[in-house]
Amino acid sequence: MSTQDIRLGADIGGTFTDIALDLRGQIFSTKVLTNYAEPEQAILDGIEIVTQQAGIGYSDIDIVIHGTTLATNALIERRGAKTALVTTEGFRDVIEMRTENRFEQYDLNLKLPAPLIPREDRFVVSGRLDAQGRELQALDEARLNELAEIIREGGFGAVAIGFIHSYQNPIHEERARDILAAKLPGLPISISAEVSPQMREFERFNTVCANAYVRPQMEDYLVRLQSRLKDEGAQCPVFMIHSGGGLISVETAIEFPVRLVESGPAGGAIFAADVAARFGLEKVVSYDMGGTTAKICLIEDFTPQTARTFEVARTYRFCKGSGMPISIPVIEMIEIGAGGGSIAWVDSMGRIQTGPESAASEPGPACYARGGERPAITDADVMLGKIDPDNFADGAISLSKDAAANAIAKDVGGKLSLTPLEAAFGICEVVDENMANAARVHAVENGKNISENIMIAFGGAAPLHAARLCEKLGVDQCLIPPGAGVGSAIGFLKAPFGYEGLASRLVRLSDFDVDDVNSMLAGLRDTAERFVRAGSDGEIQREITAFMRYQGQGWEIPVAIPDRKLVASDITLIGDRFSESYARFFGRAIDGLGGLEIEIVTWSMKASDIREKPNAAALLTKGSAVAVSETRAVFDPSSDGLCDSKIVERSQLKAGDCVIGPAVIVEEETSTVITSPFDAILQADGTILLTRKEA
Repeated sequence: MSTQDIRLGADIGGTFTDIALDLRGQIFSTKVLTNYAEPEQAILDGIEIVTQQAGIGYSDIDIVIHGTTLATNALIERRGAKTALVTTEGFRDVIEMRTENRFEQYDLNLKLPAPLIPREDRFVVSGRLDAQGRELQALDEARLNELAEIIREGGFGAVAIGFIHSYQNPIHEERARDILAAKLPGLPISISAEVSPQMREFERFNTVCANAYVRPQMEDYLVRLQSRLKDEGAQCPVFMIHSGGGLISVETAIEFPVRLVESGPAGGAIFAADVAARFGLEKVVSYDMGGTTAKICLIEDFTPQTARTFEVARTYRFCKGSGMPISIPVIEMIEIGAGGGSIAWVDSMGRIQTGPESAASEPGPACYARGGERPAITDADVMLGKIDPDNFADGAISLSKDAAANAIAKDVGGKLSLTPLEAAFGICEVVDENMANAARVHAVENGKNISENIMIAFGGAAPLHAARLCEKLGVDQCLIPPGAGVGSAIGFLKAPFGYEGLASRLVRLSDFDVDDVNSMLAGLRDTAERFVRAGSDGEIQREITAFMRYQGQGWEIPVAIPDRKLVASDITLIGDRFSESYARFFGRAIDGLGGLEIEIVTWSMKASDIREKPNAAALLTKGSAVAVSETRAVFDPSSDGLCDSKIVERSQLKAGDCVIGPAVIVEEETSTVITSPFDAILQADGTILLTRKEA
């Protein structure tokens, strides 16, 4: 199944559901409003549109690849199942005590997210393993039988099991699951040794709780989606894109739905990495702005950065430690509540703020005239002339500029004595500066200079704001690929079948048992490749990473390990690679200072099938200016007011055409705003290159 001819990507976002159909290299796409009551209905509506465009039927589709924010939203909005946590005696309150870290040292009213599972739904059982996985105390099976009755009578919809040190030895968790499953047939049970077999019990317990919490809802949705696709005549398999950017089967997604939490944004990062590879760009920052959120991701050597953990629902914007940690492989990015539907408001100090609350698709921004009365960023874009209210989404949705003006005047302009136009500019400046600040912070945390990167912008709202964001970040070039409005859905089509297996096993280099490590890595390899083989019979590539530290340190850094059977001499190689990586992260390695031990904490085995590389293309940086007759008034920050901007249809441009800013290049799914410091040059593949005039 590695070379399907007709592939369909479906991305459910907070505001729009994006559909992209790849018919042997030709892309057909559409955007429809997300249906919160029946999310699968928006997918079916979108498939109906793109199959008609392509002249095919449901039965012609070879594979459906799906990503969704449903798991994320269920966690953020606390709409999951009533879940019981069964844990080791003495560890009942781990998910509430967290790490006891004060992420805002001087905030006397520090607000932490409440645990997913309240204390009365957390149950303990005696039984203990030591840090090496050896049994110190037998599991209390009689207590587990009692808990089964309590869980049955309590009307719980799911169970999470998290025992101390189970990442070393899952025997107690597996036995507990067997006992509960025998008494509670049909009730989904998640164990931490399978969901997140990593050290640090708070993160591991919280992850298994999140998995159990969203599992019934995701299972119901995915089963319903498959059934309705078959009813329409689709006979193809459905695969899900997981947070790490690979594809997994629906059955795996149902068992481990927490791995879907960042699935949509992962597709966007893959889309940007593919564009970077096409043009040979080694340093890229992707900018994905949709209807609800904006995401920034650093991509080097055509590969998005990855991490082993991330946070959902931060109570403090940008503040690490203020959210709900999820310990799974994920493409690393920073995400803020700044999408087209993000609500604008004025705080108690008279400052314009945007998000994180969103108008979403129901009721939507005020200009949608669907009942929304509060101003959103899309309303500000309409007021500033960036969006033509009579030609939004190719005329599928008619926007009301008057409704946008009234909402902005009521909630922002009137409170600050600003005209609707001035208030709209203030709203867009705030959201653009928030995104610029998030990008700067993300780059600095990774030791990078954001201005050295070329931006790749996609998502329905990103091309509207990309040029202004580049101005603020000092970025000289920005690419807007074809299909940018549905970039994540197109990214799904380019994703490999892949899986990352993790295992925490503390190994000091001074006590490195090569045979034992090889045996453990072989088990991880078999697990990862089994998931890949569920969807692909192509050649598999592997990537092994050891997360290492000096003994006594609190966190680890990634170090690449040779993909082969290790030998004794590799111990020195691994130590040298750690020292090099440590120096790259922190300036210098700690050599000769007391002979600090080096240890490996967690091992990662990433397997994926090998995808076809994109055709290489040269970046055209010079072009011939095109004559444009149509104009409309668009607010240009450099002019501090409305000015006549050229209006150009993207479909009318050919390779080498140059559009002099200020201008707007319009298409069905988005519009690219070219501010006066930039010009736009169309590439051979239809990509738009924004390039700074003085550069």
